[in-house]
Amino acid sequence: MKGRFVGAPGGDMNDIADLAVRNGELSFSFDRAQQHLIYRARLESGELHGSLDTGKEKIRWVGKRAPRITEKDDGSWREDKPIKLFNGESLDGWSALVPGRELGWTVSNGILKNTAAANNLISNQKFWNFALHAEYRIPAGSNSGIGLRARYEIQILEDYGKPPNSHGNGALYSRIVPSVNASKPPGEWQVLDVRLVGRQVTVVLNGKKIIDKGEVEGLTAIASDPDEGAPGPIILQGDHKEVEFRSLVITPLTR
Repeated sequence: MKGRFVGAPGGDMNDIADLAVRNGELSFSFDRAQQHLIYRARLESGELHGSLDTGKEKIRWVGKRAPRITEKDDGSWREDKPIKLFNGESLDGWSALVPGRELGWTVSNGILKNTAAANNLISNQKFWNFALHAEYRIPAGSNSGIGLRARYEIQILEDYGKPPNSHGNGALYSRIVPSVNASKPPGEWQVLDVRLVGRQVTVVLNGKKIIDKGEVEGLTAIASDPDEGAPGPIILQGDHKEVEFRSLVITPLTR
């Protein structure tokens, strides 16, 4: 048997080395940071009901089959009224993804920025099909991202001059590799345009189309909302390193 798993041992799309079904029980495992993680599950009424054993605790979980989404970016979608997700003055419309944890984001001179290892921001509004325009700037060695529907991360990475890969700037994190590396050098403003219809995503970075109607097969590690059949919010990743935004505009797409 072969399988892939998002979320452990890191946040990548990981191949599962030890995978089996015996006597109706699915089991697989990963080794991470001197921990042996064991996942077990059984199929009950169309769902996987299982556990994660870390060696120190056992966590119960439920896995549901991803919905079939048939909508395509076929030219039939029209743009609705644009919505400014960032008003240039405050954090209105945004909340902390992790309640009770220090926010670590500020607004100054029309720029939204974080400190390293800040909380992630999540928009109060939810969206389904849309076009997202973002203008951002990152220093050397930085790493951030934008979560679409709070499920699919478009990577933000300082990788100027490097070969494109599944973790590169503008990639659908760990899933879709950009056709070219269109990054600008660190410290320069970059322009990102993302279009999401159903499971089809198109990414234009600094005027170059780097993903053209790529198929989103499933969640990435940024996901906080697993219900793929429903609208979801936008996430700004702040828990890695520094990033600045000066524009965030989303335009819902309707028929």
